[in-house]
Amino acid sequence: MDLMAIRAVVFDLDGTLVDSGLDFKAMCDELGLPHGTAILEHMGQLECPDARRSIEEVVRKHELEGARRATWMPGAKACIDALHQLGMPMAILTRNMREATELTLTNLDIPIDLVLTREDCLAKPDPEGLHLIADKLGIPCGDMVYIGDYIFDIQVAANARMASCLYRNARNAHFAEQADWIIDHFDELTRKVEKRRLALTP
Repeated sequence: MDLMAIRAVVFDLDGTLVDSGLDFKAMCDELGLPHGTAILEHMGQLECPDARRSIEEVVRKHELEGARRATWMPGAKACIDALHQLGMPMAILTRNMREATELTLTNLDIPIDLVLTREDCLAKPDPEGLHLIADKLGIPCGDMVYIGDYIFDIQVAANARMASCLYRNARNAHFAEQADWIIDHFDELTRKVEKRRLALTP
């Protein structure tokens, strides 16, 4: 990753900055949906308000449970601190609801102020959220990178014409060739941040 060309970093939340242990298979099982179903998109296609509310209740329960048990991903906090010291603008774009997101941010004291959830914009992979972040920061999408762990994260970056970085693990390695950059541990990004700081030091 060429951080010398990057002016802002946007992160996914669950599965990237934090491990909330969200079990989407269990969520699909509880909803009677096939594994791999895009639940938010499925819910949006339902015409029956009661059916949508039933799904919302299940999703809310799981997201809040995940927020309560969320922990930092290895090396993520040190990376965020290094980016702060560099003065790098940061943001979070998540498909999670605002209530669960704020609980995670508070419990882990995540020092990122610009955070957009699915109540703030269309859900990934729609690029609306990244466009809003770019406007708020006053930085073009082409000068930022989006870091996430799922195909929607790679797609939303591509849709916004932003560089994508896959936080790779044993379950998502098959997405690697679609991402612009890859990290296997946040220490890799922290080292690049430190090199940039040294390069910018008079």
